[in-house]
Parts: sequence; C-alpha cells; structure tokens
Amino acid sequence: MNRQSVPAAPELLAVDLGLRMGWAQYGANGRLLHYGAHNFGARKRLRSGCKWLLNRFPGTQWLVLEGGDASSRVWKAEAERRKIQTLHVGAETWREVLLPSGSPQTGAVAKGRADTLARSIIGWSEAKRPTTLRHDAAEAICLGLWGVLEIGWLDEHPFSFPGPSQIL
Repeated sequence: MNRQSVPAAPELLAVDLGLRMGWAQYGANGRLLHYGAHNFGARKRLRSGCKWLLNRFPGTQWLVLEGGDASSRVWKAEAERRKIQTLHVGAETWREVLLPSGSPQTGAVAKGRADTLARSIIGWSEAKRPTTLRHDAAEAICLGLWGVLEIGWLDEHPFSFPGPSQIL
C-alpha cells in the first residue's frame, strides 16, 4: 500500500539546518521512526529539498528546526504553507536538557556526546541501526527527542541519559 494513501498518525520532523542537513522523524508515541542526512550542495536546491522531505512524510504536524542560517526561512515558509506547527531553537536549547554538563558544549565534544545519545535513542526506538551516523543526523535525532518532550508526546525522558564522563 502506498504511504500516501495510509491515514497518517501525527508525526514530528526534526531538521538540523544547513546545506548539509540531518533529519529525524518521530511518531506520536515519541519514538524515532526514520533518520538520515542529505547534502543539498547549493542554496538553489534547498527549496526543492525542503519540499521533497516534507512530501516524504505527509503526516508531519510538527517541524522542529535547529540552526540560524538563511535556510530556516525556506523551511518556515513551507511549513506555514502546509499549516505545520514549527519550533526553531539553537543547539544549546536541546543540549541543556538532554546533555547537561554544567559547562558550555561546543565543537567536537558536543558532537561526540550527541552521537552517543543518538545511538541510544535509535536502540530505544528499535529503529534501523546505522552503519555510519553523520553528525548532522545524530543532532537531528537528539533535536527530535527534545521536540517530542517539548510538545508533550513523551512525559519524561525515556531512559537515563549518559553523564558527561560516560560520553567523553
């Protein structure tokens, strides 16, 4: 049966913005369904890429964006056109909730911690395990978990998050 013909349950799509972007799709039960990364290569392909990804997941009711570059305008406009609710945050917002450390998290340390957390989320959700996991996809997976907590699809963290010493 064609995915488009199946009545869609509510879905959340998290996107780590940029020409090289990561994405993660969550179901209303708060579990990760699909994830990936894509390189648009050029700004002119961004608009069609945004439509392509949203068309791939027609049940999207929430779009959670991370990043502040110009691509956010494209995503927000397309979400508004489709009447999709949108949250737009910086990485520090979800990192503070999901990866608390007491000190600012930037660069390679933050990306490494996000990778570890993303792999835990993949396992908990019983999603397909990656052979490799790009940092853009890992951050989108973490952003998506923050999103489902923020909108109330999950009442609490699904598991104990590793402390900083366990991730470094």
